[in-house]
Amino acid sequence: MYAKTNLLAAATLSGFISNIYAFPFGNSSNPTCRVLPSDATWPTEHEWSAFSRSVGGRLIVGKPLAAVCHGESFIEGACATIRESYNLTIPYFDDPVTVMSPLWLNESCSPYTAPSASCTLGNLASYAVNVSSAKDVQAAVKFAKKKNIRVSIKNTGHDYLGRSTGKGSLALWTHNLKDISFSNYTSAHYTGPAVKLGAGVQAFEVYESAFRHGLRVTGGYCPTVGLAGGWVSGGGHGALSSLYGLGADNTLEYEVVTTEGKHLVASPSENSDLFWAMNGGGGGAYGVVISQTTRAHPDGPVAGVEMTFTNTGDDDAYWAAVEAWQRQLLVFDQIPGFNTFWGFTDRLFELYFSTLPDAAEGAIADAFNPFIETLQKLGLQYTYSTSEKPTYYEHFSYYNPGLPYGDYTTNNNLGGRLIQRAAVQDNLPNLMATFRNITTKNPAHPFRVNGIANNVTHARIGNSPGDNAVLPAWRDSLYWLNMDVYFDSDGPISVVEGLQAEMNVNQDLLKALTPGGGAYINEATFDNPDWKNDYFGDNYPKLLAVKEKYDPAFLLYGPASVGSDRWELGNEGRLCRLN
Repeated sequence: MYAKTNLLAAATLSGFISNIYAFPFGNSSNPTCRVLPSDATWPTEHEWSAFSRSVGGRLIVGKPLAAVCHGESFIEGACATIRESYNLTIPYFDDPVTVMSPLWLNESCSPYTAPSASCTLGNLASYAVNVSSAKDVQAAVKFAKKKNIRVSIKNTGHDYLGRSTGKGSLALWTHNLKDISFSNYTSAHYTGPAVKLGAGVQAFEVYESAFRHGLRVTGGYCPTVGLAGGWVSGGGHGALSSLYGLGADNTLEYEVVTTEGKHLVASPSENSDLFWAMNGGGGGAYGVVISQTTRAHPDGPVAGVEMTFTNTGDDDAYWAAVEAWQRQLLVFDQIPGFNTFWGFTDRLFELYFSTLPDAAEGAIADAFNPFIETLQKLGLQYTYSTSEKPTYYEHFSYYNPGLPYGDYTTNNNLGGRLIQRAAVQDNLPNLMATFRNITTKNPAHPFRVNGIANNVTHARIGNSPGDNAVLPAWRDSLYWLNMDVYFDSDGPISVVEGLQAEMNVNQDLLKALTPGGGAYINEATFDNPDWKNDYFGDNYPKLLAVKEKYDPAFLLYGPASVGSDRWELGNEGRLCRLN
């Protein structure tokens, strides 16, 4: 077995968490620290049992997915099943505490080590409440505050920032809030079709349901992401964003439970400050979402494209084509509704798919013809095909043949930067040089550059600055660029930590070319020292005021989340309040 390294040590690589072992607190005698199971003040079994009864028996003891691979819990067949699926997304949905990120799992209980190897919860929650109603959340936050227990929130486990983890925490597991209901919504701000989503609803579920109602709903590319929580509160991009805006631009209202135990509706006319913050101000920071009501849109035909081109040895021709693609994005940006989702290494460029709603196949082909002619002139090998589907769900299904779960895996790190139009218009040579550097400097673990191009300017979407807490840099961006890098699932945690450090270096290279820009918090790094500016921008002071109003005890904590700098992780992963 590889020697374990505390995940938190990775944070010191870029200074996110400093002096991680500086705290002298070895127990809970200091009330500024959350308790851990080893403390004398940790709730007794009797107290946990009484709490479980108060939530209808829905309290679950936290257990790592790979527990069946170790010690007295070892079951050979079950362990083999977990090992085979461990880097897929599927096992994590129905687990109340385990998250997908290997960085946060920290090899504390691995299916790839011997049965005699150590298996602990590590950063995972000690208990979870299988939330079925607002009353469950009210009971949970009351108990957590009384017993000084850390709180975490988990739906599916899609979480690169560690917001769904927490050693010794009580997890609020919202995954089974699956209600979907459509209505004709009427308010002073919007009249039209809408859908109310329970906090556990995933993209593939609402896409199919909307399709059966003759509607489409903006959501994420990954079909298994939950829409009503972290996705929308981080802004939420997707293939329909160029037509309808980000997820946060579509929200009509939330049903929320605050850490004071209040069951509220947040909308433009009711608790409007909370509504503003929850649309773009980061997930799990202001309250616990029970449901979200969002706009739905009349369905219709959708045109699409997929394309690849290959570097067969002529580097100059290949990179000339990548550069031409960057310029082509400025042209696509002027076409209402036009979206592209693409990625490249130093050997292969892939347009995973392009989306043009309410358009015929010929229209998207006409838009692509100039770029295809460029590929031909450069003599590159390429593939190219167009399509037209009657509805958005059929379009999405066509380009995601692995539905409902897709072909996404978990053995990767992610980070990125919003690329402004000005960076492509005025600084393209330096941008291209940076791309070549990022994709070639680590042959053992090559980084891939991906882009999601949407025009979400206020003029295109039809809203105004300040309508929500979306990072203002989104409105100036030509595309969201994320970088991913993959590693062996059974490899050492030191490799994962090293790639995390390199990801931050790469982010800084892009940051130098995009002054005044920022990043999409849901696909960025938790240990970015400039997280306030990059993830929240000028909105941060107002967001902090909302946090102080609705979560005055700062019960809700997550790395790089609003108010997180009032806490620090001390001995044994203990969360302690700073003076």
